[in-house]
Amino acid sequence: MCGTEKAALVNKCSLTSTAKENGSTRTTLSSDAVINLDQISMLANSGDPMMFESYWREMGDKCTFEIPGCQSLSYFANKNNLCWFLEPELEEEIKRLHRVVGNAAVEDHHVVVGTGSTQLIQAALYALSPPDESEPTSVVSAAPYYSVSESIYTFPEWDARAFDKDGPYIEFVTSPSNPDGSIREAIVKKGQGKVVHDLAYYWPQYTPITCCAHFDVMLFTASKCTGHAGSRIGWALVKDKDVARKMTKFIEISTIGVSKEAQLRSAKIMGVISDSCLHPNSNNFFEYCQRLMAERWGKLKEVVGRSKIFTLPEYPPEYCLFTGEFSEAHPAFAWMKCNKNTEDFEKFLRAQKVLARSGRRFGSDPKFVRVSMLSREEEFEIFLHRHEPILLVVWSALAVCALEPPCGCVPV
Repeated sequence: MCGTEKAALVNKCSLTSTAKENGSTRTTLSSDAVINLDQISMLANSGDPMMFESYWREMGDKCTFEIPGCQSLSYFANKNNLCWFLEPELEEEIKRLHRVVGNAAVEDHHVVVGTGSTQLIQAALYALSPPDESEPTSVVSAAPYYSVSESIYTFPEWDARAFDKDGPYIEFVTSPSNPDGSIREAIVKKGQGKVVHDLAYYWPQYTPITCCAHFDVMLFTASKCTGHAGSRIGWALVKDKDVARKMTKFIEISTIGVSKEAQLRSAKIMGVISDSCLHPNSNNFFEYCQRLMAERWGKLKEVVGRSKIFTLPEYPPEYCLFTGEFSEAHPAFAWMKCNKNTEDFEKFLRAQKVLARSGRRFGSDPKFVRVSMLSREEEFEIFLHRHEPILLVVWSALAVCALEPPCGCVPV
């Protein structure tokens, strides 16, 4: 389904807002509303992280700061730094946050800042592709893989599990995986290969921190760490100096650096998060968000459990170095499978006015769909409670398929 068609379908959703006593608003859906669990709207990407909004409202003006008009006029932030447009405050807070959480090594890595992790993916491809090869470098990733990689960059060229070509290649490892939340590692492991680890979701609100990652190229993004997707800040931790220099060059050529205002804002926010983790009387950001994710997953599992025909992945408890406790993963997305004979789960859900992203978009089986868990609390509650529990509605509709199959559904 193309973006314009999905946008048109979303626009059919009738919303009304009524004032609450405390001045906030409550959104209600009409009886024929479309439930958007893809959160794609007009964007190629999805997973708009509005779940974090409640925490930052509670923080009030702790992240507020001023930038005088005479500041940030120059292209340069630090001429002596390899990444010359990286603000020193942001570099310091990135390293501090990783040390506090313990999810990635920073001491022997260079920090490269980008306009979101999307630009850093492109920069990594540019930096790691051999310049003297007669053919394009193969890019691989294990299915189910990050769907945007296929739609924007026309890769992966090969599923990593089936890749058997000789010569140089680049393997992208997203861990925890988007879409299924599993912990991944490189699969191909050939001599001429380079590996990029996308660790956007390797934070305590999504998964137990079981080790301090220490890979050659590691990508992170503020959108999934702090929730500030609109700031468009991502960063790479790069071990090799030449690779970091080439990634910096790519960003210099494409955008002549990264917004200083966005960098300074992100530095302030990361500082607030680190402080919240270190001061006992503070509202720990990661613990707060972990509770929210655990509550949402608990509610979704309850609904899915009643449906009988849908399944979700199981995540065994693991010891988290950050919290000092055993806990399950609570991924940003739910990778849901329909166990009945429906050929295209996304297409069937769309007929029930539910938008989700097909497993086909991730190089997987169309019996799967990806459901975002990061919407605002009001939207998530509407999905589960205000409307009829939509998964139970779909379950009932699937039962009718035996009599009159809708589009994409095989009688069961």
